[in-house]
Amino acid sequence: MRPATELIHAGERTDAGKTTSLTMPIYETSTFIFESVADLIKYQEGKLNGYLYSRYENPTVVAVEQKLAAVDGAEASLLFSSGMAAIATAMMSLLKSGDEVVCSAAIYGGTFHILEDLLAKFGVAHRFVSLDDLANLARVIGPKTKMVWFESPINPTLRCVDVRGVAAACKKAGVLSVIDNTFAGPLNQPVLSMGIDLSMQSATKYLNGHSDVTGGALSGTRALINPISKTRRLLGGIMDPLPAFALGRGMKTMPLRVAQHNANALKVAQFLEGHRAIERVYYPGLASHPDHAIATQQMTGFGGVVTIDVKGGKDGAFRAFDKLKVIKRAASLGGVESICSLPILTSQYGLTDEELEKAGVSKGMIRISIGLEDPQDLIEDLDQALNK
Repeated sequence: MRPATELIHAGERTDAGKTTSLTMPIYETSTFIFESVADLIKYQEGKLNGYLYSRYENPTVVAVEQKLAAVDGAEASLLFSSGMAAIATAMMSLLKSGDEVVCSAAIYGGTFHILEDLLAKFGVAHRFVSLDDLANLARVIGPKTKMVWFESPINPTLRCVDVRGVAAACKKAGVLSVIDNTFAGPLNQPVLSMGIDLSMQSATKYLNGHSDVTGGALSGTRALINPISKTRRLLGGIMDPLPAFALGRGMKTMPLRVAQHNANALKVAQFLEGHRAIERVYYPGLASHPDHAIATQQMTGFGGVVTIDVKGGKDGAFRAFDKLKVIKRAASLGGVESICSLPILTSQYGLTDEELEKAGVSKGMIRISIGLEDPQDLIEDLDQALNK
């Protein structure tokens, strides 16, 4: 089935018995009943299709995982209580002391700190590399490299990496390729079909789309997902059934939402590109974007995030930020509401000037998540804020 159909029907299993539910119910329970010792033994031996404890698995969560796997084109998917839980669990499952991670220097701040502040304590090494290095991985991957982790489009500069090129180089070197596909999502950028081993997404963003769920997701082969599932059981980072239900409901309208996000963002970016108060507009759908050709080759839509570099640097960005009326000042992205954030005070907060420079982040940047409002209202709001 095509994605729009999969997102509505995948995972929607019916209940046993006389009453059949159209949608998957919310199994808001911590534990499950067994009829006998024999059934419990069968479950532990993998011979009974059932559930033991919601920290392990839960029917509502599993249903949404099946929906995600269908649209991601994956053998299996897992849901987590947050994107950070997904990142940490994946790395702790697939890496050990002495391994090395090659990671894009332009990366989400949370990923940066997991590598820099957490995994380093357990002997996992890392190297942050440039976009040029990612384009020439053969000269970067070393004997201890186990994983290459990157984003495309990158937060918040929206620079794009040749996904197929990274996947091919990793396969040749026998290294795992992992992408944070949050900004594009599987509808705009089906990364697993491009050869990537593991796709990570913040389910908080476009998967849910309504700013009312915090979650993370991983998709890949069963050979990769199975050990991650075992680690998730130990760490307890599984998503709760109630937000899983809301996530599954949000995913059903994802094709409609993403198409409108794409269209609105392009209109806003085209308007902003010629604005006198802006140094530069970052959006992969613009011909002026340095990676427009790469984005065109691997994306069917260019996403709903537009980043601008305001004249006047930090002071100019702060003044414009405070003057916005329709667009709300908040972290995150991917919801029906348009919101904006200052990267140096959110996703890249705490980075040194040198680290910001390596990530391509300026102090005058405003990252705007374009929602589903009328794009002309958003344009007028940005215009008045920038003019003031």
